[in-house]
Amino acid sequence: MQFYKDGFRGGSPDVKPAAPNRRNRGPHEPLPEQVDVLIAGTGPAGLCLAAQLAQFPEIETMIIERMPRNIVKGKADGINTRTMEMFQAFGFADKVKRETYWVNQTAFWMPDPANPQHIKRVGRVQDVADDSSEMPHILINQARLHELFLEVMANAPSRLAPDYGWEIVDVTVDPTTDDHPVTVTIKDATGVNWWATRTVRANYVVGCDGAHSKVRQAIGGTLHGDAAHQAWGVMDILANTDFPDVRQKCLVSSASEGNVLILPREGGYIFRMYVELDKLNPDEKAANRKFTQEDMIAAANRILRPYTIDVKEVVWWSIYDIGHSITDRFDDVPEGADRNPRVFTAGDACHTHSPKAGQGMNVSMQDTFNLGWKLVHVLQGRADASLLRSYSRERLAEARRLVETDHEWARIMSAPTTPAERDGTEEPRIIRQFKANLEFTGGNAVHYAPSALVGPGTYQALAAGLAIGRRFHSAPVVRLADAKPMQLGHVAEADARWRLYVFAGRADSTAPGTAIHRLADWLVTDPSSPVVRHTRPGEDIDAVIDVRAVFQQTFDQLAVEQLPSLLQPKTGRLGLQDHEKVFCVDHKGAGDIFKMRDIDRERGCMVVVRPDQYVAHVLPLDGFAALSAFFGGILRPV
Repeated sequence: MQFYKDGFRGGSPDVKPAAPNRRNRGPHEPLPEQVDVLIAGTGPAGLCLAAQLAQFPEIETMIIERMPRNIVKGKADGINTRTMEMFQAFGFADKVKRETYWVNQTAFWMPDPANPQHIKRVGRVQDVADDSSEMPHILINQARLHELFLEVMANAPSRLAPDYGWEIVDVTVDPTTDDHPVTVTIKDATGVNWWATRTVRANYVVGCDGAHSKVRQAIGGTLHGDAAHQAWGVMDILANTDFPDVRQKCLVSSASEGNVLILPREGGYIFRMYVELDKLNPDEKAANRKFTQEDMIAAANRILRPYTIDVKEVVWWSIYDIGHSITDRFDDVPEGADRNPRVFTAGDACHTHSPKAGQGMNVSMQDTFNLGWKLVHVLQGRADASLLRSYSRERLAEARRLVETDHEWARIMSAPTTPAERDGTEEPRIIRQFKANLEFTGGNAVHYAPSALVGPGTYQALAAGLAIGRRFHSAPVVRLADAKPMQLGHVAEADARWRLYVFAGRADSTAPGTAIHRLADWLVTDPSSPVVRHTRPGEDIDAVIDVRAVFQQTFDQLAVEQLPSLLQPKTGRLGLQDHEKVFCVDHKGAGDIFKMRDIDRERGCMVVVRPDQYVAHVLPLDGFAALSAFFGGILRPV
């Protein structure tokens, strides 16, 4: 983490200097008449987007929520490793790791062949595969996650905060103008203002307002899908039990009473249970059965026999039926129309599924992490508005993958065990499927197809372990200037900047005349360089493209004083030198990034990484023209 760039100031470095001319906020302050981006909904998707946009005070952002304040308990709880990598970019991954429950092992329980009315443990699976990520899979109260995003917003230059107590009534788009063409009608949801209505004009609107999204309805979107006709209950409880794996994630299948999913929660005492209840008729909803928390507790005790649960406090509970659905598009552009989108949906507003795969909250945040930097580029004038067409294309494909995989997983969880599974002659299907799904459940199966934002695989062999279109897979390095061991991927921030990681070839060092020097000199001086073409006068040289270098030598074998200027630039108001652009291989056994990510040691390479942490291109160190062409297809010249 770097600070004091524009001069010394006391206090928490997380609190950034406030931008001037910010909007006045308070219970009696008027709402703005127009904004650049209006976000509906303060769930994880909405807050993830707001936290990104809050860093740019020149972008007027408004986020509304019909509830009167943030939630305090309940809802989703699982955060996969990919999302934790994203949290690192927002600056609160370490706080999350300290506060939360880490899912290290998943235990599987099935009927005991000797006594089928009782359950027995049949296996354990490591929950996060080795080197799939440096981050853990964690469980956290969703309300606490909201607080972390709200803190990022409050500390940002714009001091952004939600406008609570307002809900969407209607959204209309005027295609004849580019001047705030979206008119949003909102209504007081509290009754305090006598259900008054207001209109706000926006350049863009993002509906993160749940499965019953008014934004989706306003643009003609419909959820299509099916239901599993199965009632489930979920409850967070404080309880005593003789069940031995209560502090491990557990999938429990009984012979005749259904299934239970146990998820320990943060703090060491509370845990969550998903409890299978009854099958539903095709035209029936779970709410029709009038299940109670006592029904859930009784069902759990029947499933867990011979073990029992003595519930001391029910913190939160809910009944639901499993459904899987998805919209046909994530924006307001009709099929076949040739225009750029103005209204978007994200999260449950455009895809719904069961909660048992633990993906809903994660995929929702990844939706808006994908969209956020694109909105910043367009609103700052760095990219054409056609860039926003890529959001629906990229995220719709991933939502389909989610719904299909979750559909299969929900069916497997509710399926009865076979005789071969019960007598141990066959590994249970649920364990086989769990192992097969590890990459998916970790959030690491996303693979964006080639496009203007994802280059071809012509030079993929130069960094075979950093697949183009997949997330940048971090690995250990040592920072040259101070010999600090760290993860290379942790230099990325949620700041809408591109990263260019330059991996030196075997013969390269910091000495002048090497391929690294030639590349750095070209990036700084040549008119065709993307750094020169897309960085505006007066901006820091790394304002758009943040260049970092990784050498194969250890830190004590390189000369800092010989580095090219691009790798120790002077930036900020005071023009202070940045010493954190250059890295070496780890020398303490944590791992060799060149070996771990299969990077060509002889030739080295360039790896271009998008602002949302996905690998966009792999090129040779002398691939100047290809690098220029790639960025030229996305960013406008200055």
